[in-house]
Amino acid sequence: MPSQPMYTGALKRVPPPASAPYASAEAPAPKTHPIPSNQQDSARTWLDEGDCTPCAAKPAAAVVFVRDGASGPETFMTYRVKSPMGRVAFPGGLGVPEDAAPIGWVGPGGDYWAKAFSQDDLGAAIAAVVTAVRELFEETGVLLAGSGELSTIELTSGHECMASRLAVAQQDKTFADYLERRGLKIRADLLKPLARWQSPGFFHKRYDIHYFTCAVPVGQNPSLLAGKGIWGRWVSVRELVAHPMSVELGNEIGQDDTVGVPFQELVTPGVMYLLEQLAAASGAVAFLAKRRQVSLYLPEVKQDAAGTCYLAVQEKKI
Repeated sequence: MPSQPMYTGALKRVPPPASAPYASAEAPAPKTHPIPSNQQDSARTWLDEGDCTPCAAKPAAAVVFVRDGASGPETFMTYRVKSPMGRVAFPGGLGVPEDAAPIGWVGPGGDYWAKAFSQDDLGAAIAAVVTAVRELFEETGVLLAGSGELSTIELTSGHECMASRLAVAQQDKTFADYLERRGLKIRADLLKPLARWQSPGFFHKRYDIHYFTCAVPVGQNPSLLAGKGIWGRWVSVRELVAHPMSVELGNEIGQDDTVGVPFQELVTPGVMYLLEQLAAASGAVAFLAKRRQVSLYLPEVKQDAAGTCYLAVQEKKI
């Protein structure tokens, strides 16, 4: 566990885009998100059964890369089969027990991250950061690590790096061991806390996702994991947000569960909301530099007059 880390980053709070309806300045109306047709029966059953206790949410983390493009902010998105993050999502994944092991560290420590994400367990807060950095390395090859507070590794391509990514992803070696053997420490100061989303109560598998944001370090470029990655690239955030019903991206990915599917059904409510916030930013620097108060989101199942279930998402400051 890190000791006496220093925080050098800045945070940001971006207001929702104009399309988000507000009842008043003090009480924003909940945003809504459609529930896919294959989940409608489960959602109705959840409502019919009344006050059910949802299953425990497993810890997870994801990172929103940000850069400037010709059409405004861009981010890197990937496709993964049956991912808790959604079919199309930001790089990330589930936590593993090894994420709680001691590890080299630069940047804010447990107190900061626990406060940012409203967690009582400092160890769990640190583990969420490790999960984010590890998953980035596995899925994209981007490594937020260096030998010290002024150092960041620049080259993460090549056969040796890919072999290490595969070994960590398959849990043949731990991420902490990989860093230690190379004299590297996690650069937690490069990450900014963004939001915390929990899966709806009717899900049989629920996740507590800690979202972070950062820029890709100089000299590094995201690349898919050999033999595992199917699709991934930089996308124009504003184009995606402006055309939520477009099937173009799903057709490009070309998988059975993406072809002909509107973009808003390929992503979770959390991913869509964060894309909307990024689309509202003037640019990458503005998104990364301004302060934000992390919010907790727990979508609730609602039903319209026609009997169709949907999710209502109310922002809760934490």
